[in-house]
Amino acid sequence: MPERPSERLKMLKITLPEAPAPVAAYQPVVQEGALAWVSGQIPLQNGELMVTGSVPEQVPVEDATAAARQCAINALAALQAFLGSIDRVVSVVRVGVFVACGESFSQHSVIANGASELFEQVFGESGKHARAATGASSLPLRASVEVEVLVSVSESE
Repeated sequence: MPERPSERLKMLKITLPEAPAPVAAYQPVVQEGALAWVSGQIPLQNGELMVTGSVPEQVPVEDATAAARQCAINALAALQAFLGSIDRVVSVVRVGVFVACGESFSQHSVIANGASELFEQVFGESGKHARAATGASSLPLRASVEVEVLVSVSESE
């Protein structure tokens, strides 16, 4: 298995998109020392939201899980744009996943696996992370899922 995240992305046939532009007044990525925080990413694909609305009433769990994966891809794109190379990511430290849902929904962790599993595929053991998955009554632009990420980074590749 390839060692560098950029090589693993190629093996997975994932081409990082252009980093999504912020939808409000914030920075997509902020670095402090060896840590870089990626602001919440919604499931934009080709400039359009993949899914909108509440899970599972309007969006099936499977579609929301795929959306969480897309959020993770967008987070990687933001890191690539900010760091200059995804290979500067040393490890994924923490992932936060927000799911638009009602109070009786309980499969947040299943949906969050869409992001978590992608990070493990791209970074191997270094992609294993702490995580929180929670429900929200609504998310920006009516997105069904939002993912934020904290990574450790190296000075250079």
